[in-house]
Order: sequence, then structure tokens, then C-alpha cells
Amino acid sequence: MLRILLLPLMALQWTVGVGSQPAEYVPATVPGACQADIAAARNYPDWKFSDNYELYRWMEDETFTYRTVFDAPRREAGQSVWFRAKGIDYECVIILNGQELARHEGALSPVNVCLDAALRDKGNELRVQIAPVPKRKGVKVGRDEASWCCKPPVSYGWDWHPRLIPSGIWDEASIEIRNAAWLEDVHLGYRLSDDFSRADIRTQVRTGGQADGACIRLTLRDRDGKEVFAASAAADQAIEGRLDAPRLWWTWDHGEPYLYSYELRLTTADGRLLDSRSGQTGFRRVRLVMNEGSWKRLKSRPMSRNDAPTQIELNGRPIFAKGSNWVAPEVFNGQITRERYQELIGLARKANFNIFRCWGGCAPGKDSFFEECDRAGILVWQEFPLSCNKYPDDPHYLAVLEQEARAMVERIRNHPCLALWCGGNELFNAWSRMDDQSLPLRLLNKVCYEMTPEIAFLPTSPLNGMAHGNYVFRDGGKVVHEWMDKASASAYTEFGVGGLSPRSVLERIIPADELFPPRRSKAWIAHHAYDAWDANRETWLCIGHIEYYYGKPSSLDELIELSSIMQGEGYKAIFEEARRQKPFCAMALNWDYNEPWPAAANNSILAYPAIEKGCFGDVAAACRPVCASAKFTRYQWGPGDELELGLWLLNDSYDSGGQTYSLRALLVAPDGKEQEIGRWTCDPLQPNRNARGPQLHATLPRWDGVRRFGIRVCVDGHPEMDSRYTLAYKAE
Repeated sequence: MLRILLLPLMALQWTVGVGSQPAEYVPATVPGACQADIAAARNYPDWKFSDNYELYRWMEDETFTYRTVFDAPRREAGQSVWFRAKGIDYECVIILNGQELARHEGALSPVNVCLDAALRDKGNELRVQIAPVPKRKGVKVGRDEASWCCKPPVSYGWDWHPRLIPSGIWDEASIEIRNAAWLEDVHLGYRLSDDFSRADIRTQVRTGGQADGACIRLTLRDRDGKEVFAASAAADQAIEGRLDAPRLWWTWDHGEPYLYSYELRLTTADGRLLDSRSGQTGFRRVRLVMNEGSWKRLKSRPMSRNDAPTQIELNGRPIFAKGSNWVAPEVFNGQITRERYQELIGLARKANFNIFRCWGGCAPGKDSFFEECDRAGILVWQEFPLSCNKYPDDPHYLAVLEQEARAMVERIRNHPCLALWCGGNELFNAWSRMDDQSLPLRLLNKVCYEMTPEIAFLPTSPLNGMAHGNYVFRDGGKVVHEWMDKASASAYTEFGVGGLSPRSVLERIIPADELFPPRRSKAWIAHHAYDAWDANRETWLCIGHIEYYYGKPSSLDELIELSSIMQGEGYKAIFEEARRQKPFCAMALNWDYNEPWPAAANNSILAYPAIEKGCFGDVAAACRPVCASAKFTRYQWGPGDELELGLWLLNDSYDSGGQTYSLRALLVAPDGKEQEIGRWTCDPLQPNRNARGPQLHATLPRWDGVRRFGIRVCVDGHPEMDSRYTLAYKAE
């Protein structure tokens, strides 16, 4: 949106202080967080080291006040001066020259305040007063404290996130001049014909100020800058028209994420520009449909609810969604930049992901997150900020929730990467105890239907047929290969295997004298190697699992290597088995992609801030559009055991090439020598269909003094499809 900005974002000199009338102000960074500014001014030690984040705990219960001083801008008749903030966390009061102008609750909805009533020519003092962190009284310390507000609960403490609750101006803020009328919202609506040969465009705007007699004009240009569509209408009407032969937006693995440039201009009747918006958009049809075979799963009475639809259909094509659960890249959301998004999303492409589930315990990404996903061709499953709590039917909560939800939908809905909405995380489970009749979820469904009826809505994840978990390599005596062999889900929307971070990360967060061997010290506990998850006190390091298969490591480097092998093999087993269960299974999303601080051990495939963990390459290999795969139902083997593996060629592509493939399975001894186990000639692949090969067997020899061996599956002439596996060996 074009606005005449007197003081660009970085030109406003902000300070912040503790209290409603601070005795001292210190320099503030906007966007940012009050806690980070106070800590910097007081020379706090690095909050990421050991348990230093505990030093911030006192700030949860304090009021903070931001302050900036500016001179009034010159303006013409009919223009007004506004303070606009895209995000203030969480409750605030806006005060200009001692006069209260507005109060606001909610971190996701923008703050827009006209300053004219209290504006002076010189030396205007603008203060933004931030209330203490909201906490529900009388509940257990932790996420329950956020169960009666719309503040994302993750920062109250999670099994992968420290308790460090940010507040402050976390997104862009500016002083601006507005004309007599301006654009509040633009909805670039359209409907694609059944054969995708035509887009019927219907663009609507919401204006502020006095827009009587104003006009709007939409112009679309292709990637080469050629105008392909232009139409006008009165500001209170929709722009309607037709675009023939639109280039479609696809995920990167199924086509090109084609984007058009748009400009929307608001003008007076005589053509004078009042406001404008510009950006990029794409044309695609995305649906959530029933998985193949879902209607046949319930075969006899008494019957119950069928599985929920989880098959993504993009432009008429069912696709297999491979990706991860995205969480905020920083504890202090205000510190996230476009460059950080670009780096992380680039790595997702490297991992062969085509979707992110943006988890509901965190705040949604900034605008640049969705812009980068548009460009990269990665779908976004966007949840609202509800997670693992029972949220109330209270009228005040519902009013704020609707305000926040509408702001989210307005901000995100024009992005072609948007695949589906979801009410939140694990809300129908025993620890949350919400259900279909809970008013917050009925409200969110209503908002999404009214504002984006073409985008699917799920009340929560998981639903019938979907699966969350497991989260460790070995559970109840069963290894991931065993429990995945018995599983049958329409979508695996959370699953994890823990693994250590690289040495470079550990050295930054664990005292040198505690690095090896790891133990339940405050640093290892604080960084979630131990006692992170109530269901398993050994998480997320799970050193007992490592020792069970490989014996006691003799050094930190060996421990990291073995942990990385186990995490990589676990993730390969789950991703590949989920793909083998296609077409009924349509989605596999690991927990999780990234985390907002350096953990010693966790389930992520990236260590903070964007460092590939040892398992990253294994995950990328398991998610290639076409790849060879070996199925095992055990992980550990011994001398004389009859090793059994099933050969597969996994295919998520619609371009099969029409050729046959020759596969070879090789047993790789600990000394590197290879022995062929068997061959398979695979017929030409069918679009988006796997090919299942033979079961192969090999009797394992005795190898003394070793704990692991390998399997390699080769596709002759196509080394890009080859796969490797490391299995455990026990000679005793």
C-alpha cells in the first residue's frame, strides 16, 4: 500500500523504559521486544547460554513504555496524521502528548490511531504503554496461563521452547500521512474454470475515511511486465473481469510457482491518487479432498465418523505433501527478518519439502514469510494461535479472537501459497478437551468461510485418520520401523526422532566442563536434552537408545555422530513408509523443522539459527520426488539373522518418463565391501504412483567388534535415485 511516510520505520528514534512512568529510558529497536532492549541496556549475559533465560522472568509482570518524539509533518487540506503498527504484543495504550488516544488488545491485528486530536507542531511525544504479560490466575504455571487470551502460548514454556515471554512492538511501526480516503484491505478474489483455462476475477476493497465517489483500478502484469488485465469500478463495488489462459501457480516439485504483479489504485473521481497497493499474486485452486480409499475404511455397522480429508488437490492434481512443522525462528518475533525467512525457506527447498504446517502455538509469520513461500513454491497450512489448551466460550475472549482471526485472514488470503486454515494444535485431545461445539472453533470456521470460502478449514490437528507421534526412535520396546509398519494414517502431521545438535552449537550453550559426558546439569536440562517432555524423561537426547544399539560413546564427536545416524535413519523410516502407504496416506510432516533457540538435543532437522543437523541430508533423500526405497521391519540385526528387505521405487511425480528401471540391493559390510543381495526390473512408473518390488533376503555373517553395517539400493543409470541405510549390528 502506498502511503506518504513522514518518518520511515528506522527514522523513528524509540526508547523504552520499565513502568508506566519510567525513571529511565534506554534505546529500543523496533521491530523488537521490550525484554531484549532492557537486557541489552543492562548488559545481561547471552540468554541462550545455559539457563540465562531465567534472568528475564521478572519482566513478565512489568509494564513497559515506549517513547518517541517527532515534529508534525506538513500536510495538505483533507490529510490526517496516523500512527500505524502492524503488530504490538499484547495489550497496549497509545498516548500522544499526555492524551490517551486508544487501547488495543491482540498481537496479530494492526493498531491504527489518528493523532490529529492531540498533535502539536513541534516536539510531539508519542508513548506506547505495554501491559504486563497476560496470565490466567489459579492454573498450573505454563501454557495453561495463556488459555484465556489470544497470545500464542509457546513462550510460556514448552518441551522445546524456554519460558521467555516477549512483549512490545514486534512488527513495523510508523507515522504516516493519509489522504481523505485510503485502502484498508484488498481481496484479490477469483475463480478458476473447471478446465483452468479462465480466471473470473472479483476483487473487492475496504476503504477508510471518506471514499464517496472514489474509484479503484486493478492492473495485472505477467512476469515480463506485460499488462494482461486491467479493470475499474467504484470503490464500493467489486472489480470484475476475465483473464484467459492464466499461468498457474504450482509447488516447485509439480511445476512453476508462477506469480503475476498487481497494482490496485484508489483515486478520486477526477483521477487524483489517494492510495495504492502493489505486490504479487498467483492463480491456483487448492482443495482438501477425501483420501483415496477413505470411504471404504468403515465396512460394517455400528459405524462412526469417517476419516477427515487430508489429500491436497492442487489445480486438479492430488499431490503428496512432504514437509515439516514450522515454528517461529526466533523467541523474539520482532527480530525475524526477510533474510532469515529466505535462508530457512531455501533450505526447505533443499530438503525437498513442498509444505509447511505453521503450528498454532506460535504467532504466524510476517508478510515476508508468505511472500517467500509464494516465490519458492511451498504450500502453507496456517493455524490460528491456539494449542493444547481448553479455550473458553467467554464473550470477551471470543471478541478478541474474532478480531485477531479476521486480521490474520486479511493479511494472508491473497497469497497463493495458502493451502488451508486450521483452528489450532491438538484441541480435541484429552489435555485440551475442546470439541466440535466449542465456540472458538465454530467462530474460526465462520470467519474463514466468510472471508475465504475457497480455502479448506480443519478445526484442529489431528482428526480422525490423522496421526501425531511418535516422537522417539524407540518406544515401548518398539523401534520406529516396527511401529510405522503397523501404522495406517491418512496423514502423519507430527512425528519426531531426537538428535544432538552439532558440536559448534553445543559449545555455545553448554559449559566446557559439562560437554562430555552429558548429564542432568542445569545447562543440558535447560536446553532440552533431559526432562523436556513429561511422557519421556530421557528426551530429547535419549542416550539410552544410543547406548542400546551402539554401546557407550567414547567422545562427544562420536556421540554426535551416533545420535545423528539414529535421527536420520528414524526420519528416513517414517517419511519413506508414509510415502509407501500412498494413495491412502497423502501427507508426512515431521516435528519439527526449526526452533527459535539453540537446543542441545531436539527433533528439529535444523539447529538454530539455520544450521543443518546430521539428519538433514537423510530427510532430503527420503523426500526426493522419485527415489529408491528399502523397507525394514527391524533396525538391529545379528550374525546368522535372515535380513529381509522390501524394494520400492517411490514416485510423487506426474512425469514418469515411460522407462523401465533396474534396481540392485547391496549389503555393505563394516569394512566397505559390498555384496549384491538381489535385483529388480521395475516397469514404467504410473503418474503419482509407487512401484513395489520383491522381498529380498540375505543371511548376515559374523563381524567382530562392529556395531553397524549398511544397505545400498542403486538405480542403474540414475544415481540421483540411489538410497543408503545404516542398520545396527549386535554380535553377542
